Order: sequence, then C-alpha cells, then structure tokens
Amino acid sequence: ALFDVLANDTRLRLIHAIARQNEACVNDLAEALEMKPQAVSNQLQRLLDQGIVATRRQGNYVFYRIVDRCVMILLEHGLC
Repeated sequence: ALFDVLANDTRLRLIHAIARQNEACVNDLAEALEMKPQAVSNQLQRLLDQGIVATRRQGNYVFYRIVDRCVMILLEHGLC
C-alpha cells in the first residue's frame, strides 16, 4: 500500500516539498507545485490515510508534516 501511494508523481512532489520546509499548508504547496489547492488537498488526504503525514491546525490553516520515517529514508535514497 505504501508503494502504491508513493508511485504517484504528484504525491512524491508533495512529500519532497513538505520535507524541504518541515511542514507546509495546502496553499503553500499548491503554489509551489503550481496546482489547484483542491487537487493538492485530495492528494494530501491519501498521504494522511496511509499515515505518511500528520496535520496541525493553526487558525484557518492546516499544516502537514511527514511523520513516517521510512518515507523520509526512501526519499533520501531516491534523491541520491
């Protein structure tokens, strides 16, 4: 299931963007990836469902951070 989620280019780009910032909100990710916020939100939900990311709410914003250490290791190896 993990590799099915990671097999999507958009989700990999989201993970990479979050990893670079430690955490990010939907609007920042949408701007960075040049996508609509709703499309980003849909992909983040898949990552949330798999336990790859977690959220933190601050006012009207929801911030996402990577909580699955294995995903970070895979990302580091993949970027090498």
